Amino acid sequence: MVKKLLFFLLLISLFLAACGGNDEEKAKQDNTKKDNGDDNSKQVEVDKGLLNVEITLPASFFESDEDRDSTMAEAEKDGIKVTKNEDGSLTYKMSKNKHKEVMKEIKRDMVASIDEIKNSEDYVSIQDITHNDSFSEFNMIVDKAKYENSFDSFAVFGLGIAGMYYQLFSGVDPEEYQVKIQVQDAATKEILSEVIYPDDLEEMEEEQQDDKGHSGTHTGG
Repeated sequence: MVKKLLFFLLLISLFLAACGGNDEEKAKQDNTKKDNGDDNSKQVEVDKGLLNVEITLPASFFESDEDRDSTMAEAEKDGIKVTKNEDGSLTYKMSKNKHKEVMKEIKRDMVASIDEIKNSEDYVSIQDITHNDSFSEFNMIVDKAKYENSFDSFAVFGLGIAGMYYQLFSGVDPEEYQVKIQVQDAATKEILSEVIYPDDLEEMEEEQQDDKGHSGTHTGG
């Protein structure tokens, strides 16, 4: 799942950039507010208190303890309080104002990334990408012949991870969040495929584990 990790680290960097975009004085004020809030770091969702917002990223978002520790270190550099929970998840804590700024920044970067995919020469089949306001549904319009003879399906993976990330930060329960991506032929309007994350992502991981297990049972001779 290297692609998953790389895309996630990119999104984390966007989040940290959004958090660090204000001047140092405002950051200190936000940190003071955070320190005065209640510690509900074990709650697996966005907890919007009177002054603070807590955001928990599930353990499944990290490939290893090293990745998790690196993410914590980067966040703490920018003055964000991060708690490592017993189940491997990470909880970020910030003021409500900071959370609003972060969501605006993430949304802006997601829209820019989608536009880049649509206009990129690397994705020759993709003609358009539409989405709802919560980034939980995407419709990718493609040239069928070009799509089936390319690796443009990687864009579906990226949209799914980005959509899940946005929903987690907006407050959707990790047990309930879902992203649906449909691939549609521009000429015939036929739905070529439909992917639902995180369900399909988990199935992919299980299949990869099964493949590794089967390959490990072969012996020479």
